[in-house]
Amino acid sequence: MQCYQNFINNSFIQPENDVSFIVSDPATGQPRAQVCAATTAEALSAVESATAAQKGWAALPACERAQYLHKLADALQARSAEIGAALADESGKSLSDAMAEAVYAAEITRYHAEWARRIEGEAIPSDNPQENLLLMREAIGVVVCLIPFNFPVYTLLRKIAPALITGNTVVVRPSNNTPCSAFAIAQAVLDAGLPAGVINILTMTHAVAETVCTHPKVGMITLTGSVGAGRKVLEYSQVNIAKSSLELGGKTPAIIEPDAKLVQAANDIVASALSHCGQLCTSVERVYVQESVYEDFVRLLKARFSARQYGNRARHPNYMGPLVNASTRLNIQQMVERAVDDGAVLETGGFIPEGPGYFYPPTLLTQCRQDMEIVQEEIFGPVLCVLKYSTAEEALQLANDHQFGLASVLYTENYRTAMRFANHIEAGELYVNRTPADPYQGYHAGWKRSGLGGDDGKHGMLEFTQTRLVVLKY
Repeated sequence: MQCYQNFINNSFIQPENDVSFIVSDPATGQPRAQVCAATTAEALSAVESATAAQKGWAALPACERAQYLHKLADALQARSAEIGAALADESGKSLSDAMAEAVYAAEITRYHAEWARRIEGEAIPSDNPQENLLLMREAIGVVVCLIPFNFPVYTLLRKIAPALITGNTVVVRPSNNTPCSAFAIAQAVLDAGLPAGVINILTMTHAVAETVCTHPKVGMITLTGSVGAGRKVLEYSQVNIAKSSLELGGKTPAIIEPDAKLVQAANDIVASALSHCGQLCTSVERVYVQESVYEDFVRLLKARFSARQYGNRARHPNYMGPLVNASTRLNIQQMVERAVDDGAVLETGGFIPEGPGYFYPPTLLTQCRQDMEIVQEEIFGPVLCVLKYSTAEEALQLANDHQFGLASVLYTENYRTAMRFANHIEAGELYVNRTPADPYQGYHAGWKRSGLGGDDGKHGMLEFTQTRLVVLKY
C-alpha cells in the first residue's frame, strides 16, 4: 500500500506523528493508500512558508509568474498517467477519464497563465482639477484552497492557477477521500521548479483545517463543497475577516418544452445525471416536462436509465462507476425510499446492490411533487426526479422555487422562450439545448445557497485580488 507525505515548502516531509488516513478504492472498498495527517505544527509551518514566499512571488512581473504556470501545465501533462492512476484508484473513475482530468487541469492552468498581461486596473475621473483616481488590483496574500472529492485534480488547478497568476501563494487541503492525486500534482510542482512555499499541499483533520483557516496570515478561503461546509468556512472567515469564495450545492433543473428535440434532450440529461455516478454540482437532478410530451419523454428516460450498466470502471471503463463511500450510498437510498413513501413512482433502480464497492443503480422517479425532499434537497447521486407542468411560466416558477441556484437547463427551439428564461431564471448559469459543462472562460457562480463569488474566466481570476485606490493630486 502506497504511503503519501504532506508537501510543505517544496519538500515531502517526514510525519511528526502516526495519525493517517486510509484511502480506499470505492469500486472495491479495499484500501489503496495511506496518507499522513498534518499536525497542527506542520499546518502552521505551511502557512508560514506560504507567507514567507508570497511577497517575493507577487514582486515578480506577472509574465514571469505565467512562465512558471506554463511549466506547471507542461509538468501536469507529462505526469498525466501518474496523476490519472492515483485519481482512478481513489475515485472509481476510469483511467482514461482520470488522465483526461489531469490534461484538462493543465489546460485551465495555461488559460490562467494568459491573464498575466490582462490583470487590469482602472483610471477614474476625479471631481477635482489636477487629480487622478487610480484603482489598482493587488494580490490578497495567502489563500487556503479547500478541494472536493468529485473532481479533485481539475478543481485544485481551477483554484490555484488564478491565485498564483495574481500573486498569491496557497495552502491546499484536498479531500480526505481523494488526496493521493494531489500529492502526484505536488511532484509536478517540483518538476516545474516553482519557488519554495508558493504551493503547499496537506491532508488535515477538521480541527487542523480550522486552525489553518483562522490563521491571521490567511487572507482568503476558497471552497468547492456542500452548503454545510460553506457555513463552516463563513464561520472561519469571521475570525480575521478573510475573504470567502464559495461554490456550494446545486440542484440543476432541466425544462423540456413541447418543441424540444426530445431524443437529444433525453440523451444529454441521462449523461448529465449519471456522469461520475451523479456526483457533480451541476448534474441535472430534476426535470420539468411539459404535459403534452411528458409520457413520451419519460419513456425515453426510462429506457436509457434501464440500459445503463454500472460496475468497476477499472474493468469496464464505459460503465457508470461507484459513489464515494458507503454512508453516501445509504443516505441516497434512504432519500429514495422516503420519496416513494411520499408518492413518487420508482421507474427503475432504487436499491443497494450486493457485492463489494459503493455502487448504486441509475434511479428514475416520476410523479414527483415540488414539495418533496427528493426535489428540494441535493442528492449528489444517480437519481433523477421528473415533474409535469403546463405552461412555460409555470416551469420557470417551479425551477426558481428552490434554495439552490447554480446551473439550469432549457430545451426549446423557440427563441422567445429562451430569452424569457435567460432574463428570469434564478441561477448563475443557463444552458440552452445542452447540459452544464463549466467553460473555463465563462464564470461559474451560484445564486442563493449555491455560493458566494465564483470560479473561471476574468471574474473568477479577479476573485483572488483586492483593490487599492490611489488619489493622485498633481
